[in-house]
Amino acid sequence: MKRRELLGWLGLLASGVPWPAWSGEAPALMLSNVYRPGVRLADYWLSEKYDGLRGFWNGRQLLTRGGEVVVAPDWFTAGWPAEPMDGELWVGRGRFEEALSTVRRQTPKDYDWRRVRFMVFDLPAHPGLFNERIQAYQTLVRQLNRPWVQAVAQQRVHSHAELMERLDRLVKAGGEGLMLHRGDSLYRAERNDDLLKVKTHEDAEARVLQHLAGQGRHTGRMGALLVETPDGVQFRLGTGFTDAQRDHPPAVGEWVTYRFRGLNASGVPRFASFLRPRPDAQP
Repeated sequence: MKRRELLGWLGLLASGVPWPAWSGEAPALMLSNVYRPGVRLADYWLSEKYDGLRGFWNGRQLLTRGGEVVVAPDWFTAGWPAEPMDGELWVGRGRFEEALSTVRRQTPKDYDWRRVRFMVFDLPAHPGLFNERIQAYQTLVRQLNRPWVQAVAQQRVHSHAELMERLDRLVKAGGEGLMLHRGDSLYRAERNDDLLKVKTHEDAEARVLQHLAGQGRHTGRMGALLVETPDGVQFRLGTGFTDAQRDHPPAVGEWVTYRFRGLNASGVPRFASFLRPRPDAQP
């Protein structure tokens, strides 16, 4: 491990971020690229992009995207199948912070977990194409018969104009965005165009390297974060924070999600703005 990465993780541990346990290995997940006009939409299925935390059931444990064990109440995963399930731990539209707080807690609270839904959208170990996996995961969820485990609905979309109209309608209703999944694709644990996210803005994740001191009315608190993308691009993230977040910023070593409008010539995100912490992101 590089010295800078080691210091980042030491800072994360010192911050007291309460992930309960480490599974030893992050799950191998299929990751999305960003939708762009010109994609052949007839090849894809459309679903809602849920504003929660990625959850991976490996047949024994429920894990986050980063490989941390989720300590859910025993009843939540009781009777779940040995077959791996990929999904989202979701509380509701616009309630990401509530989902994050519930899932991170070392001692689960039944009252909070009663509001969590595991939205299943794929079966990573299934050998078939996504066209076949849709029916398979819907059948599995139906047989499981747990109200808090739900199968993500899949629909067809026929044009870019229709896609944008659905996106606009969903966002106005409080949704985060849409997902496109190629029907004739296998489950590949990599980032590729078989899975595309459709949002009103671009977003990505970066790791916090340093807290930069504020000036003016932010004197004495965090003014900006120095962050680094997975590709090694470093930049300052100075907008989008509440006063409470500036007083208690994401820890060094933690991952955050930011929104932006394209990249400049050197690869730095343009008009980058803090969106939310992502402590569940893969290290």
